[in-house]
Amino acid sequence: MPEADPRHPRATRRLSPLSERLLLVWDFAVIALVAINLALLLFDSLYLIAPLNAAFEAVAPGLHDAYDTTIRANFVEIDLCFVAIFIFDVLLGWAIAIAQKRYARWFFYPFVHWYDVLGCIPLAGFRLLRVLRVVSLLVRLQRLGVIDITRWRLYRFYRTYYGVLMEEISDRVAINLLEDMQNEIRDSQHLTQRISNEVIQPRRAALVDEVAARLERTINKGYAENHQQVHRYVAALVARTMEENDELRRLRRLPMGDAVAESIERSLSDIASRVVHEAIDGLRSPHFHSLMTDLVGSGVDAWLQVDDRTDRVTQQVLIDMLELLKEQVAVKRWKSELSEPRTRHDARPE
Repeated sequence: MPEADPRHPRATRRLSPLSERLLLVWDFAVIALVAINLALLLFDSLYLIAPLNAAFEAVAPGLHDAYDTTIRANFVEIDLCFVAIFIFDVLLGWAIAIAQKRYARWFFYPFVHWYDVLGCIPLAGFRLLRVLRVVSLLVRLQRLGVIDITRWRLYRFYRTYYGVLMEEISDRVAINLLEDMQNEIRDSQHLTQRISNEVIQPRRAALVDEVAARLERTINKGYAENHQQVHRYVAALVARTMEENDELRRLRRLPMGDAVAESIERSLSDIASRVVHEAIDGLRSPHFHSLMTDLVGSGVDAWLQVDDRTDRVTQQVLIDMLELLKEQVAVKRWKSELSEPRTRHDARPE
C-alpha cells in the first residue's frame, strides 16, 4: 500500500513496528499481484498476434487449448478480480491515512496517490501505473531501516536531475513573469504619479515622522559617541582662528599680552563648546522635532513633484531593476552544483 514520506509534517500518528511489517508484507503481496497481472496482460497481448499464436499452438497445443478455454475466455473477469484487489488496497491505504491524520484534509489521499487510483482503471495505458507501487514499497523499507535509498546511485541521479528540472521550470516562470512586469511598466501611463498619489501620499505623515525621528536619533547617537572629538575640533578651530587674527597678534606684543590672549582663547573655546553642547541638547526638544518635521516634509513634497521626465526616469529605474533580477534568476546554479562533486573527485589525492 502506498505511503507518504515519513518526514511529512502531517504524519502525526505513526503505526507500530508490527503494523508496519504487516503492511510491508501486504505491499509485497500487492506487488507480486501487479507483476502477475502485468505478465498476464503482456502474454495476452502477444497471444493476440496471429503468428505468435500459431507458433504457441504448434509448440504446446495442450497448453494453448487450456489457456484459450480457461483464461482467454474469462480474461475480463480475471482482470476485474485484480482490479478489485487494487481498489481494496487503495481504500485501505486511504483509511489508514485518515486514521494517521497524514494530510491536512481527508480527501487529499487520492490526489497524492494518483498513480494507484488511475492504476485501478482496467485500460492498457493506466495499468502500467501499477508499477509505481514499487516506490511506496521502497519508502516503507526506508522507514523500517531495511534499506537506505539515499546512498543509491539511482536515487542521487534522480535527486540531481529532478533539482535541475525544477530549477529550469521555476527560472522560466520567473523570467516570464518579470518580462510581463517590464512590459506593464513600459505601457503604463503616469506610473510615478500613481506611485506618489496612491502609495506615498497616504503614508506621508508616517514617513515624515519616521525620517525626522531617524535623523534625530542619528545626530544624538553620533554626538554621544564622538563628543570628545567634537570638542577637540571646536578648540582647534578657535585656536587656528585666533592665530590668524591680526588684532590678537598685536595684543600678544603688549606686556602680558600672551596671558590675555590665552585667556581669551580658552574663553572662546569654552563658549563654542557650550554652544555646540547646548545646540545638540536642544535637538531633543519638541521645538527642534517640529522644525525637523517641517524640513523633512518640505523635502518629501519636493521629491513628490512629478513631471514627464520624472515619470520616464522612474520607469527606466524599475525596468533596469527587473532586468537585473532576470539576470540573477537566469544564473544556472545547478551547473556549479554538478561540477562540485567532479571537482572534489579530481582533487582527491592519489
